[in-house]
Amino acid sequence: MADFIQLLLGGLATGGIYALAAVGFTLLWQTSQTINFAQGEFVMLPAFFVLIGMGFFGLPFWPAVILAFIVSMVLLGFLFKRLLVDPMITHGTLPLVIATIGMAILMKEAVREFYGADAWPFPPLAEAINVHVLGAALSLQSLVILGVTIGAAVALQFFLSGTRTGRQMQATAQNPNVARILGIPVERMILYTFLINAALVTLAALLITPIYLAKFSNGELLGLYAFIAAIIGGFNQMRGAIVGGLVLGVLDNFTAVYISTQYRLVVPLVFLIVIILFRPQGLLGRVEERTV
Repeated sequence: MADFIQLLLGGLATGGIYALAAVGFTLLWQTSQTINFAQGEFVMLPAFFVLIGMGFFGLPFWPAVILAFIVSMVLLGFLFKRLLVDPMITHGTLPLVIATIGMAILMKEAVREFYGADAWPFPPLAEAINVHVLGAALSLQSLVILGVTIGAAVALQFFLSGTRTGRQMQATAQNPNVARILGIPVERMILYTFLINAALVTLAALLITPIYLAKFSNGELLGLYAFIAAIIGGFNQMRGAIVGGLVLGVLDNFTAVYISTQYRLVVPLVFLIVIILFRPQGLLGRVEERTV
C-alpha cells in the first residue's frame, strides 16, 4: 500500500508539470486557434534563462528566476505572438503549426550551440529529504511540485472566473466576434493569454528541471506529453488539460514500475488512441459543432 501511495503521489507531481504545459495548449487554442508545437521547448528554455542570469550576470537564484519570468513573458509571450503567430495565423492553422515546429527546432539547436549537449545541474526548490505520508516515503521536492501546481491551477481558475479581465478572456475564447460587439478588447485579451502561457511554462521549467537537469533536448518529450494530456483531458477545457496531465503522470509512473520503462511512452499513446476512438472530445471536453 505504501508503494502504491508513493507511486500515485509521485505520478501526480509529474502530471502536474504536464498539466501546466497542457493548460497553455488549451488557452492558446481557445483564444486564438493557435497550436504551439514548440511548447516543450518553451518549458526547456526558461531554465537556461535562470542559468544565464546566475552564470553571466552573477545573480542569486531567486532574482535570476524573476529575470527568467520577465524574459520569458517578453520572448515567449509578446514577441512570439507579434512576430510569429499574428503574421502566420492569417494563412491558416497548418502553416502556423509548421512554423512552430520550425521554431522548436531552432530553439533547441540554439541552446545546444550556446550551452552544449551536456546536462547542467539546476537548483532545486526544496531540500533532498523524504517526508513520510501514510507510511510512504515521499521526496519533499515532489510534494512541493504538487503543491505549487495545485496552487497555480487554483489561482488561474480564480483569475478566469473571479476577475473582470478573466471573464473577458473567457468571452473572447467562446466567441471573439460577439466579444468585440460587447466592447471587449479582444486583441488585448489574446495577448494576455500568451503572457499567461509564458508564465506557466516558466513555472513548469522551475519545477521539472531540478529533476531532469537543464538540457537542450528536454522539450521533446515534455511537449509531446503536454499535447497528449491536452487531448486526453479535452483540448477546449482548461480543467480537462489539468486532469489529462495528472492522469498521464500517474499512468506514466505505474507503467514504468508495473510493466516496463520501455513502454512508458507506448501506454499513454495507446490510451490516447482509445480516448480518440470512444470520446474524441476528451474526458472533460465539450463537443464543438462547426458549420460546413
